[in-house]
Amino acid sequence: MAALPRAPEPSPPMIPPAADPLPIVLVVDDEARSREAMRRTLDEEFHILEAAHADEARALMERHEVAVILCDQRMPGVSGVEFLKEARQRWPEAVRIIVSGYTDSEDIITGLNEAGIHQYVLKPWVPDALLATVRAAAETRTLQRSLQRLDVDLRTATPVLRQRRSEALARARAVFDFDRIERAPGSPLDGVCAMAERMARYDLPVLVLGESGTGKELLARAIHYASPRAAAPFVIENCAAIADTLLESELFGHKRGAFTGAYEDHPGLFQRAHGGTIFLDEIGETSPAFQVKLLRVLQEGEVRPVGSATPVPVDVRVVAATHRDLEAEVRAGRFREDLYYRIAGVTLAMPALRERVADIPPIARRLLHDVGLELGRAGLRFDEDVTPVLMGYPWPGNIRELRNEIRRAAALSDGPVVPARHFSLKVLHGQAGVSAAAAAGNGQGHGRGAPALPASGTLAQRLEAVEAMLLREVMLRLRWNKTHAARELGLSRVGLRAKLVRYGLEEKG
Repeated sequence: MAALPRAPEPSPPMIPPAADPLPIVLVVDDEARSREAMRRTLDEEFHILEAAHADEARALMERHEVAVILCDQRMPGVSGVEFLKEARQRWPEAVRIIVSGYTDSEDIITGLNEAGIHQYVLKPWVPDALLATVRAAAETRTLQRSLQRLDVDLRTATPVLRQRRSEALARARAVFDFDRIERAPGSPLDGVCAMAERMARYDLPVLVLGESGTGKELLARAIHYASPRAAAPFVIENCAAIADTLLESELFGHKRGAFTGAYEDHPGLFQRAHGGTIFLDEIGETSPAFQVKLLRVLQEGEVRPVGSATPVPVDVRVVAATHRDLEAEVRAGRFREDLYYRIAGVTLAMPALRERVADIPPIARRLLHDVGLELGRAGLRFDEDVTPVLMGYPWPGNIRELRNEIRRAAALSDGPVVPARHFSLKVLHGQAGVSAAAAAGNGQGHGRGAPALPASGTLAQRLEAVEAMLLREVMLRLRWNKTHAARELGLSRVGLRAKLVRYGLEEKG
């Protein structure tokens, strides 16, 4: 990745932090009212510095140890993304957040990678959400610095520090143990995890197949921490996120002067993962030209940084993942056959969430717990009408979509109980959902999945499916109060009950 040039003038000496123990947040925005609003939101937990433009921000960064940069995108002169690109090179420890009212801006999408932006905040922002975002960013920086200090300590290799290293490794193994991957008894994931755990001890490359959001990275972490390489680094790169030229630099490194902006040597992720594991996500998105270079690295056990004539030996285990059918890609000529066999020493397939419906309740409860902590509302729980709703929707976005829906429902809920009515209509209707029989077979909820809208059939059959979906949505929204539901639908209680019985929705609980 091309680095931005440093400022030509020498930086003044760093001013040591004052007695104020609060982390420093730098707010960069050309609008005084916006800066003041952010100050009022954040100043109880952070020490706030303000800058109206990039030049003023640079001067403050050179004099203060800033933990978080909160930068507006639209500013005169240098944009927020451009400034944060520079900040990534000059002050890499500062966590970078962009603020914008434009969600589809190509500058921001590019900046998420090139500027290493931690998160973007959409205008108009909500004070509590902004505070939570900045709080999480500051905690991220604290954790990064703690890990850096620990790494320095571990290199001294004293007996006490070796003991700390052993304890830290034990904690990591406990957190990323295969048993901590949420699933129900008898889940299809049991076989996947059992095979992964068995093969983790052998130094074989692993290929993980599965749709986006199924937990491929989580499985890769579990493999690393169950392997003899657990004490060494585990690093990640999403091969679909950046262009081939930048991907080569990120993975293999580059030498100073290799290209415009390369002002210093940059060790690649393969070098950083030496002795450990590298997780190459979405490897199926790489070009044939890059695949040739990657194949050479895997065959020779060495990388050649961009601009260097000297190869660097690396000892790395590769875990790769993709949502594509790589065998079909090989047959179509889009993926090299020799690279496929090099990375597919062991192949594991992560089932989609719709293929393991019984896993949805424990996963949802864990996600709700995490969301509650994130929102500062520990102790959130689902109402009893939520489980059948979640199990009746096919979740094409898998766990990532499930988390987003749970965050939305939790945010809309006032108390500690999250009801089904706060989920989106597509989830309540269970569009293209699993069949009621499939949901009932998992023995969860009241044994009724969402009625699915058929892709074929007579007009009468399709109208019945729509009627069943509407009935279910109304009953969920009115918390199964038949009197209110009958009044809203213009039916008698007897007529309503007959329709509920007809569509298998007559029981709750």
